Amino acid sequence: MKIPYISILLLVIIIFMSFFGNLFYHVSPFELDKAAILLSPSSEHLMGTDRLGRDVMARILEGGKVSLSIGVGSAIIASFIGLMVGVSAGFFRGKSDKFIIILIDLFLTFPTFFLLLALISYMSASIWVLVFIISITGWMGMARLIRSESFAIGNKPFIKVLQLGGLSRVKIILKYFTPLLAPIFFISFTFGVGGAILAESGLSFLGIGIMPPQISWGSILSEGKSVVDIAWWLSFFPGFMIFLVIFSLVNISDYLQRYTNQKDKIL
Repeated sequence: MKIPYISILLLVIIIFMSFFGNLFYHVSPFELDKAAILLSPSSEHLMGTDRLGRDVMARILEGGKVSLSIGVGSAIIASFIGLMVGVSAGFFRGKSDKFIIILIDLFLTFPTFFLLLALISYMSASIWVLVFIISITGWMGMARLIRSESFAIGNKPFIKVLQLGGLSRVKIILKYFTPLLAPIFFISFTFGVGGAILAESGLSFLGIGIMPPQISWGSILSEGKSVVDIAWWLSFFPGFMIFLVIFSLVNISDYLQRYTNQKDKIL
């Protein structure tokens, strides 16, 4: 079982260039140049220019900050909500479990993307609004996984002994449940980051996500859709960046899953 070094390296490079690339690439993503409208990739503009003569590479680097921040921020919040809800259902069981299952099923009744559209229509899109909306529509999968695993952990003999010994529920959850749930948490987290980036890109592509002057990979894609027949690079490069991030995260998630399964077999 090989560690996905290439995926990890790709992810590190993309994150580093998104947040620190302006230290090496001294081109403004907002500077207009009427003499450089829709120029194809060249040595002067590595990823070409857009309809207003702005450098696409500079905009890709700037947009990466927003897309990655929304992806990671949403995944962190959604993962912790899912962890708390799932552990509560699996540990306390009974009426608590039934209520949580009804709550999860209620959220799952609505298609996630349409729920996103409904919520965003009532708020002005910004980074923090999108983080909030994507996170509260993306915790259900994590909660179901954690609930299922919590049931299995709760049936282990040592948990029964701890409960009979009078150890507090909070201590049992924090000290014994949480470490055993860590592999599933990190697997779901990596998938959550990818899902949040795709959700933000979809909303921005439809014109209801990140709005100017802010930039995201999705908003760059949206700007390029009207000229895709004459300026392929406007849609290709932001789409390629999204692909690389999702591809890397899926490979890392697959490795974590295989590693966890192998560890369970040994135990």
